[in-house]
Amino acid sequence: MTLLLASAKRAAKNRAVARHLQSRNSKVSREIERKFLLTKLPPNLRRFHSRTIEQGYLSVKSDGTQIRLRKSGRRHSLTIKRGRGLSRQEIEVDLTRDQFEELWPATAGRRLTKTRYDVPFGKHTIEIDVYRGRNEGLVVAEVEFRDERDCRRFQPPEWFAAEVSGKSRYSNVRLARE
Repeated sequence: MTLLLASAKRAAKNRAVARHLQSRNSKVSREIERKFLLTKLPPNLRRFHSRTIEQGYLSVKSDGTQIRLRKSGRRHSLTIKRGRGLSRQEIEVDLTRDQFEELWPATAGRRLTKTRYDVPFGKHTIEIDVYRGRNEGLVVAEVEFRDERDCRRFQPPEWFAAEVSGKSRYSNVRLARE
């Protein structure tokens, strides 16, 4: 019972911090994206812009709500994602390094590291994530869209393999816990 109360208090504190930050320097948007496995890497992948991303999860609820911390280069952020499927609400809040470092320990056991490459493809940017650590060997591509019509019309390049959008096995939340 004590562990359950401590967990509930921690979740309530995380939600309160998120609400406070949301009222300040945040961006609310609708994220529409599809995720794919790759048959091979695109040619000259190393010539495209890349960065290391470390992310961890403060809270994950059964309704699909997630509170994520992310460090990408010198940028630190807290993101709240709500919903399931191809289209979800996303609230992103910039954090200072000190704010990030204060919250980061609460993600212990729910973290992942990946290198992200930004590959231009027509009017889209394909984000290729090459995972490290316990997810070493997994490579996925994500493509974000401005609207659902654009999402449906997207024709992936020949180096894409199976689409895994919405498959929990390939969600970052699950990869962070394995």
